[in-house]
Amino acid sequence: MAAQLILGLAILVTLHELGHYLAARAFGIRVEKFYLFFDAWGFKFFSFRRGETEYGIGWLPLGGYVKISGMIDESMDKEQMKQPAQDWEFRSKPAWQRLVVMIAGVVMNVILGVIIYAMVLYNYDSEYLSNKSVTDGIYAFDLGKQVGLESGDKIIAIDGKSFDRFEDLLSSRVIFGSTLTVERKGRTLDVVIPPDFYRQAIEAGRGNFIGTYRANLYVDSVIPGKAAESAGLLKGDRIYAVNGVRTFSMDGFRSIVLENKSKPITLEIKRGNKNLDLQPVVGDSGIIGIIHHSDLGDYPRTPYTIGSSISFGASDAMEAITSNMKGLKQIIIGKEKATESLQGPIGIATIYGGVWDWKRFWTITGLLSMVLAFMNILPIPALDGGHVLFLTIEAVTRRKLSDKFLERAQVAGMVILLSLMVFTIGNDIWKHIIN
Repeated sequence: MAAQLILGLAILVTLHELGHYLAARAFGIRVEKFYLFFDAWGFKFFSFRRGETEYGIGWLPLGGYVKISGMIDESMDKEQMKQPAQDWEFRSKPAWQRLVVMIAGVVMNVILGVIIYAMVLYNYDSEYLSNKSVTDGIYAFDLGKQVGLESGDKIIAIDGKSFDRFEDLLSSRVIFGSTLTVERKGRTLDVVIPPDFYRQAIEAGRGNFIGTYRANLYVDSVIPGKAAESAGLLKGDRIYAVNGVRTFSMDGFRSIVLENKSKPITLEIKRGNKNLDLQPVVGDSGIIGIIHHSDLGDYPRTPYTIGSSISFGASDAMEAITSNMKGLKQIIIGKEKATESLQGPIGIATIYGGVWDWKRFWTITGLLSMVLAFMNILPIPALDGGHVLFLTIEAVTRRKLSDKFLERAQVAGMVILLSLMVFTIGNDIWKHIIN
């Protein structure tokens, strides 16, 4: 977990700060330092100087920074600001150039996020299920039925727009509230997903929302000494039903198993051409001892091309930002608890997981790149968004804000950010203790 977290942060921070660095150098602004991670209190692993810039790696893996000459930043270098402005300093450049420098880090993270999303689609997923291929319509699980969907419905549009990938029906833009246009028994109607539906979907699992009639649940491996092995399950078995209930998804399977702790369950298994009924006893912890996966069925797939990977990757990346905006809104208006929604370094490391899986690593890193872009553009002093706000005010009013005001704003922003950092890390530790 720690290795994946550090590598992921190293990639994201380096590219973010590289955006600032390249934009500054393009306008002839001197960059005094370029550090991956913070060299707090002067401690660092190593550094070297090339030209006017000192490059190094600090010891505190909570971010990184570039120190741009003539800019009021976290270094709070007041002595430099007392000197007359030099041509190569940030403060001597036009507002639009300074604005570009501050936006460049966020832009770099967005570009990186899109590239990672596209790479995962093209290299790992390689193909997708087209919505047009699902000719027999969706299968509505309990959550789907609750919002008014029925098995056999053909969903032809999301918020009035047609879509190609069937998987988009399980996306954040749907579960955070949307209108699905449905063809049902020869007529067209709209099914409205309420804005608070995401809570149920996250709690029960998106796999309990909708699926396909041909979806399959496969056993990848059987854990020795557990109930599944004793009952006779084998790698490659396809689980068709649990206690007589047709199951298509991992979430649906988990829910039924958890409901039957310390009880026997009946699994309808397809093994090659054979149909079998096996009866493992669910353990006290709510598991039977298998590793499994699900798919959407044996429909024809459409291969990702480089072009479609970039197009879908950009769409998925933008959806990540949109869902974060919606999530933050729910926290601000009090509908979600910050303690449950915010993650610190420990929480992020847990998301990466204890097994190194490159697809999972890149998927999470791509998501974090978009989250980092979104968080950095928030109009909070000490973040890029705070600088952007003040520079926009300057550009509109044509009046430069005083250095004293900017210094005080920087201090206030740093207090906010440090408080948020203490909260998220403390919250991570508390959740780890109680779990």
